[in-house]
Amino acid sequence: MKFFKLVQQHLGGNEDEKISEEDLESSFSLFVFNRILLYAIALVDFDQENGEVCKDLLKTQDGIDRLAQYSSSVGRFPNAPGALLYPIYGEGELPQAFCRRAAVKGCIYVLRMPVISLLTDKVTGSYKGVRLASGQDLYSHQLILDPSFTIPSTLSSSPNDSSSENFQMLSQRDIKGMVARGICITRSSIQADVSNCSVVYPPRSLYPDQVTSVRALQIGPNLAVCPAGTFVLYFSTLCNDADEGKKLLKASMNALLTLSAVQSDGEDKKPVVLWSAFYIQKLTMTKFEAISSTPTPDGNLNYNDLLDATEKLFGQMYPNEEFFPKTKSPEDTKDDDENGIIMENES
Repeated sequence: MKFFKLVQQHLGGNEDEKISEEDLESSFSLFVFNRILLYAIALVDFDQENGEVCKDLLKTQDGIDRLAQYSSSVGRFPNAPGALLYPIYGEGELPQAFCRRAAVKGCIYVLRMPVISLLTDKVTGSYKGVRLASGQDLYSHQLILDPSFTIPSTLSSSPNDSSSENFQMLSQRDIKGMVARGICITRSSIQADVSNCSVVYPPRSLYPDQVTSVRALQIGPNLAVCPAGTFVLYFSTLCNDADEGKKLLKASMNALLTLSAVQSDGEDKKPVVLWSAFYIQKLTMTKFEAISSTPTPDGNLNYNDLLDATEKLFGQMYPNEEFFPKTKSPEDTKDDDENGIIMENES
């Protein structure tokens, strides 16, 4: 539907909504495949036509799976016609949901009680537990750390012990890439009468040397992430270094927004940036026997890779346990009891 809407807008005569001259002169099949399916729906990161710079070539099976997921996600809720569903109050609600789920399953979580140190065996230097800010010691066989934490390699007193290798590896994070992120606050939407939307800039759409896609996600006040009359835009893109990441972010922001509050009459009326910030995030992933580390958030708009990594980590820690087993609701249990009584009476 979005593709046909794009065609209608192009035929409508509005210069701001027309397809670019470069795309009009290109092959139609290439335009539809690259601009619509490959980068906007399958959400591919790297330029698939340039084998020299493409770090992740999408296979047909993976592409079909992504298209199927997108198709099955569209229109699942009446007030959310798109394929993306964003949590009210922002992504900070997800940890709270996890804590509630964990409490129902018998887990314990403590607020405002940070861990100040790790406890190790005096002889072997292996992990034993953690010490809280209150002074209480908690002992466990395994520990999962946030990816932002590092452990000094001098923690182990036995340099020949295997745990010493684990600690040293954990202190020397394996950086698998970088993602550049940008945040902007504006007083108007990038599209009239639309509060929440996403924009994708495929490779080479901003400038010739662009090798990765840039994604922009706009969230409005209806999701309680910003005050009324303002909008938040999140930009993200994979990059090789900080300079490349900042260049990509600035190019995409300049295409969508106006960085200066002063606009002439002849200029396109773009949303004016009230505040903005850039930062570069290193993508790391480490796993160990007694101490494990979760992956850092990646450059995707969804949580698929994070969920897959979490399930694999759970399988390593508890190989004989089922990941989130299905449980019957009280209504289902009641129905089973009633069915049992009926069957017993009939016999």
